[in-house]
Amino acid sequence: MQKTFTYIDDHFEGMVKDLQAFCAQPSIAAQNIGMAETAHMLVQKMQEAGIEARVLENENGYPVVYGEAKGNSDKTLLFYNHYDVQPPEPIEKWNYPPFGSEIHDGILYARGCSDNKGTLLSRVHAIEAILKSGHTLPVNVKFLVEGEEEIGSPSFEAFVHAHKDLLQADACLWENSAKDEEDNPVVKLGNKGMLYCQLHVKTGNTDVHSMNAPVVPNAAWRLVQALNTLKDEKENILIEGFYDDVLPICPEETEAWKKVPSPEEGLKKRLGISRLVNDAKGDEVNIALYTKPSCNICGVVSGYTGEGQKTVTPCDASAKLDFRLVVAQDPQKIFSLLRSHLDRKGFTDVEVSITSAAAPTKTPVTEKFVQVICRAAEDVYDKPLVILPTAAGTGPRDVFAYTDMPIAGIGCGHAGSVQHAPNENIRLTDYKEAIKHVAALLFHAEQEEIR
Repeated sequence: MQKTFTYIDDHFEGMVKDLQAFCAQPSIAAQNIGMAETAHMLVQKMQEAGIEARVLENENGYPVVYGEAKGNSDKTLLFYNHYDVQPPEPIEKWNYPPFGSEIHDGILYARGCSDNKGTLLSRVHAIEAILKSGHTLPVNVKFLVEGEEEIGSPSFEAFVHAHKDLLQADACLWENSAKDEEDNPVVKLGNKGMLYCQLHVKTGNTDVHSMNAPVVPNAAWRLVQALNTLKDEKENILIEGFYDDVLPICPEETEAWKKVPSPEEGLKKRLGISRLVNDAKGDEVNIALYTKPSCNICGVVSGYTGEGQKTVTPCDASAKLDFRLVVAQDPQKIFSLLRSHLDRKGFTDVEVSITSAAAPTKTPVTEKFVQVICRAAEDVYDKPLVILPTAAGTGPRDVFAYTDMPIAGIGCGHAGSVQHAPNENIRLTDYKEAIKHVAALLFHAEQEEIR
């Protein structure tokens, strides 16, 4: 393993240049920008690293990149990642060009460098380092890299189910993770589920002069009144039956949560706020973030929102909502409950449609694969790996519900990586550690039980 670590140290500058070039290539799924070009760029980089890679056409969506590397063992690890990134807007909020891939004071700034191109290439570079430092690969590795994660992976489930035989593995290394507010490396064992939906109200054929407000229905007010029925001032979700399927936390998870540092102070400092919702403090922050479902307004549009003054009564209003769900809530059931709730409250005129949905899922903290990841981390980090039983975000893990393989995520981000926001970044020191962690994991996986 030390020869591999030395190779990473000696060739790290070239690896960073690879990452800069990859991040400089836009791959915005929501806008269909650079998708095919990025997929082929990734295939070339994987092949240069010694991985047999190819583009698999996806008739229902963007292409998928698949790669294989044979190892000494009959064990197989599947690496799931995505090459698509979030749109960079608002551009004016960036300190550096979002696709400039500039490095300042040891920090790389680029859209997608943390989510998910950095973690993706750290795995490619780890295999390159093993193979080019005189080793054969310790275990078999498969790469599955989709291009639609940032738009809800709409065609991913169908693709996976059509390629089940190809994707068989003993365990899966999921797309991402990041160091926490105290700079501890973190392994994530699950994701919240999500229901993303849109509410729409139409109260007439056209906007009218606001002098008519006393008699003409206002779509914006109608929408606000509907939204106001969903939660109370303490963040309790008021949809009847919403909490019915929420499961209690098991004893093993309870112990794991006690070891997870609270992000309270780091969050408040970074966001420039003095208090969190419900004035949550300490362990209450973790409980809320990771174990409780939520209802969030992502955006509201109605009427005139430009500069200056325009006095209108709007006839159209819409809002985008996301519900983050915990095991074992079903997003389709939550959608039905939402529809029923609005009807009972007298809002039958409010249209509701689903944009995307994903079920919550997680790997038990007792899985052997989790412990192997932790032991591999001891070879790299000067702090113990924090086990996060589930993440606060969402990903398409539920697509693999047909298999019982353990799934865990590690990555190269840090608490200030601001994924999805302007000035997304990673620290180059974290990137090198992420490469070494993957390499160490492959060596440990050969010698230890992962199932």
